[in-house]
Parts: sequence; C-alpha cells; structure tokens
Amino acid sequence: MQSLSIALLLSIALSCSLAQTQPTSDVKTGVEGVITVSPVHGGPARLGVPNSRPLANTDFVIQNDKGPVTSFTTDDQGQFRVSLAPGHYTVSIKQRRGGIGRYGPFDVDVAAGQMTKVGWQCDTGMR
Repeated sequence: MQSLSIALLLSIALSCSLAQTQPTSDVKTGVEGVITVSPVHGGPARLGVPNSRPLANTDFVIQNDKGPVTSFTTDDQGQFRVSLAPGHYTVSIKQRRGGIGRYGPFDVDVAAGQMTKVGWQCDTGMR
C-alpha cells in the first residue's frame, strides 16, 4: 500500500512538472496601443472642451534596422495591435508629405512572449 502511495505521488509530481514546461499558445509577441492627436482646436485650451482625439483610420509603417517589416492601420478609436518578433522598431506614419505636425517616428522595444503596450501622441502643429 505504501509503494502504491509513493507511485501515485511520483506520478502527480511528474505530471505537474510536465504541465509547467508546456509552452502557452495564447501568448503573443508584438505591440498594441492607441494613437491620439492634439491639439484639435486652434488657440488656447478651453475648459470642458477636449483638445485631443483618436488618430482614426491612419496608416503606419514599422521598420527595424534592415528596413520595413510590416504596416498597420489604426481603427476608429485610434487603436492597433501588431504581431512582431522581439526586437527594436521604429513606427512612422505612412506616406506623409510635408505640412505641419509631428506624427512619429516612435521607437518601441518588443520583448519575447509579451505584447508591448503603448500610448503615442501626435502633434497637429495647430496653435
């Protein structure tokens, strides 16, 4: 009976250690967040009047030191989510030509096994 108890305990311990070493399939690696733009009104900020808004439906390109990697488009709320390999990236608005304002570039470091959360603010240049 004692040998049966020991065998049972060893079996449970072995199954627990195997379960802990299994990779988790739902872990993603990349970057996600929201991009906003401000100011959205000329002149001084006014109490009770929002002075920023989501940068909706805007295309961005992601690059590393070897060049473009991928691109994404923000949704109606300025949100995005992109899967990326671990590394250092630069995110810039796609096909911006001249004009006032600053829409990146933004630097981001992506760590293995996690989504890096960001909140980037673009400057319209409006004063």
